[in-house]
Order: sequence, then structure tokens, then C-alpha cells
Amino acid sequence: MSNRFFVNFFVFAGVLACLGMSDGARGETAAKPNVVVICADDLGSGDLSCYGATKISTPNIDGLAEQGMRFIDAHSAASLCSPSRYGMLTGRAPWRLHKKGNGYRLSPDQTTLASFLKQAGYTSAAVGKWHLGYSKDWNRLPITGPLEVGFDYHFGVPSNHNDSTRAFIENHDLVGRKPGEEYRIVKGQDFPDGLATPRVDDQVDSTLTQKAVEFIRRNSEQPFFLYFTPCAPHTHVTPAAKFRGTSQAGLYGDYVQELDSHVQTILETLDELKLTDNTLVLFISDNGSTPKDFKGTQGVNLNLADESGDVRRKYKTAKEDAKKMGHVTNGTWRDGKGYSYEGGHRIPFIARWPGKIAAGSSSDCTIVLTDVFATVAEVVDRELPDDAAEDSFSVLPILLGEQENIAGRDAVFIQGNGKDSAIAVCTGRWKLIARFGSEADRGHELYDLSNDPGELTDIAARYPEIVDRLVDALDKAEANGRTRL
Repeated sequence: MSNRFFVNFFVFAGVLACLGMSDGARGETAAKPNVVVICADDLGSGDLSCYGATKISTPNIDGLAEQGMRFIDAHSAASLCSPSRYGMLTGRAPWRLHKKGNGYRLSPDQTTLASFLKQAGYTSAAVGKWHLGYSKDWNRLPITGPLEVGFDYHFGVPSNHNDSTRAFIENHDLVGRKPGEEYRIVKGQDFPDGLATPRVDDQVDSTLTQKAVEFIRRNSEQPFFLYFTPCAPHTHVTPAAKFRGTSQAGLYGDYVQELDSHVQTILETLDELKLTDNTLVLFISDNGSTPKDFKGTQGVNLNLADESGDVRRKYKTAKEDAKKMGHVTNGTWRDGKGYSYEGGHRIPFIARWPGKIAAGSSSDCTIVLTDVFATVAEVVDRELPDDAAEDSFSVLPILLGEQENIAGRDAVFIQGNGKDSAIAVCTGRWKLIARFGSEADRGHELYDLSNDPGELTDIAARYPEIVDRLVDALDKAEANGRTRL
């Protein structure tokens, strides 16, 4: 026999040996699906063309819906950012904490989606807006935050795109800290003392997207969880120069279209690395949009890379301008962020997992962001601990087309927060706004969303038995300390 035969034989045998190894740890790792959650900030259900927008074009997010499933009755865990994100990452309804406002924090002793997935062999990153608490003294290192609650990498904006920190945080420290100088926010001063490289407002999401892509590339050979939370379209409404004037809804529409472009970058990275088929992608919003402009700039001026497009003059009226052009950020729903009405918590929710979720499918099942935790747990085939994700139901059977509704759930409960002391109890058709505290004198409100999607006519007095049933369901959920069976 020739020497070439023996060479080829041993090469072939080596290949077989490598394939045999794939049955072991390496193959097991490769089989685990990656999870990418893209959570927009204050994106309304009417802001995407796949949900009815006509003045804004979002072809890449629309593409996710065309390749996967679009939910039409999805809700945030609260109508404000911080509690809603708390609910998603813990699987626990934020109304259980009996707090108002945005001051929700995660603690190291809590099971989060990231710490749960770490136990399953996943590497996790929180890239983008955090808004769930850091240690208070940023001059005493390390600055604790996402890395203490299960994430392996963090690059982000502390609370909002318009916060007075003007800084990014990477892992345990500020980005661009001046060596030897104390970091200090000075009221009325554009940039804090001790910060050499402040954030550039019209480049924030571009920077965050770059960091998300870098994380994917670094971890493409192992299972990963990316929690990507761009700032758009939360105020400041500061789209990058290349997107200005691209929509028919003014500066606000341009900012949403920039968000769509960053989604494209994430998806193209998955394609390039041949990860698409083995990655569950969820696109969501943390709550409904604000129908009116939020004027707050923390008393400082914008820091722009490009001055074109009259951004400085128009960013404070971007929503009003978009509405005049015919765009309604929350579609047909009433009110918006901070309220218990549908505009405050009805959100876009899109899931793509090629070969598993039917392309172009949709669902009218009533779901809430706390369900992300249990869904991901079932996707990675790992049981939830009994003392975690108390209010999380897996929607995987819905995604796979195995059932139309979630077994064992009669209603979802959503924290109104902010503008009213109330909890929304949603069943699909019936919607109760249960008021408590100083607001209780106004009484509970009941709406039939199948006939009155705009919540214009309170019919609580007409259907007291339905009011009682939904109030009893809320009381039971609170008394039991959980809704998950």
C-alpha cells in the first residue's frame, strides 16, 4: 500500500476521534442554544411597522417577526423602566415589593436570569441601560452592580440616556475616569469632575452595539446570554447623523430607525458567525412610550458628535413633532409610560428561533415580561428552583405551536406605578385597574378590551361580579406569594 493510503487513513481516524469527542463536553456545549434579549427603552407598541406604524420603517425588527412569532397581547412587568426590568430579570412581579418609582435594585442573594444561566454553563453580558442599582460611592472601587448578580461582563449606561452621570460603566469602574481625581457631579455643570471622556449623546447606542458585537464574537464558541438594552428611543432623542431625516416622523422616527439598524448589526453578527439557527432572539420593550415629550435634561447641554439636523432645538419636542406628522407612539392604546392603562404596558414582543418557532406566526396569548425567565429555563432544559421566578410562566409551548394559551394562568398582574397607585389585572378581554392607597377612593375600573380597546368606558358598575373575580385573583396572587404553579 502507498504511504498516501496510511496518511489518509490516520487523517480520517483523527477526524472520527474528533467527532467522537463531540459526544462529550464539547458537543454538549455546542448544542446549548444562545439567548439574546434586545430590550428597547420606552418603545411604544405603535412605533414599529410590523405593529402598524406607517411613518416609521423598521425592516430589521419586522424581519424578526417574519422569521418568528409576534405577540399582540404582551405586557411589561410595570409601566416604568426599573421595576419592569427587575421583573424580567428575576421572574418576580415588581408589585410585590410595594414600591413606587424607579428605585429598584437587584441584590447578590437573588436568583437572576444571569445567575441561573451561569449554573447551566452560560457566559452572560449586560450591555446597555442598567437602571437596577450600583454601589453608591463611585470613588470607592469596585463599583458593584451587574457582575454581582450573575453577569460576567457589563458595559452600560447607569440609568437613562439623559442621566447626569454622563458616563459609561464597564465592569467595576467608570469609563474615562481621570486618574487621581474624584468623580463628582456638579449641579449646572455639563460634565462631572473627574471624567475625562463623557458620553457622546448621539453615539451612545452605536457604542453599546459595538460592545454587544464584541461580546458575541468573544463567546461564539460557547453558550452565551446577551442582555442588550439600547437607550433608544428614550429621551434624549438624539439619533446619529446618518439617521437624521430618514423617517416620516421627525427626529423621534429617526431614532427608532437607528434602533432598527442596531438590531440589524446584532443579527448580521449572528449570521456571520453561523449562530443564527442556534440562537433564541427576543425583541421587547421595557414599557410603553411617553405620549408627550419628557423635557428633562438634568440641567446640562447635549454632547453631540455631529451638530447637523437641528437636534439641539428639536429633541425636546420630538414626540409632539412626530404626532403632528401622523405618528402615534402607543398606537390605539390609552395614555403611556407610568400609567395602568394599556399604553403604559402594552409592548411589542417578538421571538425568533429558526427551525423551532414557525416563521410569520403570531399569538394573542396574554403574556408579561416576567415570563422571559421561565421561558428561557425551558429553552435550555433546566428546572427552575422553587424559590425563584415566582411569577414566571414558560411561553415555549406557545412559541413551538403546541398550545394557544398558558396552562394554569387566569390573568397577568402589572404594576402601574408612577402616575397612579394601581395594578392592572389583564385577562385578554377583561381589564381591571385595581386602585389602592390614596387612589382607592376613585374605585376600581373595568374595561372590555374586545369592544373598547381605548379604555374609554368604565363598566365596573355594570359588571360587579367580574370586578370581584379579578380582585379576588389579585388578592390570591398576593397571599400566595407567587403565581407560578
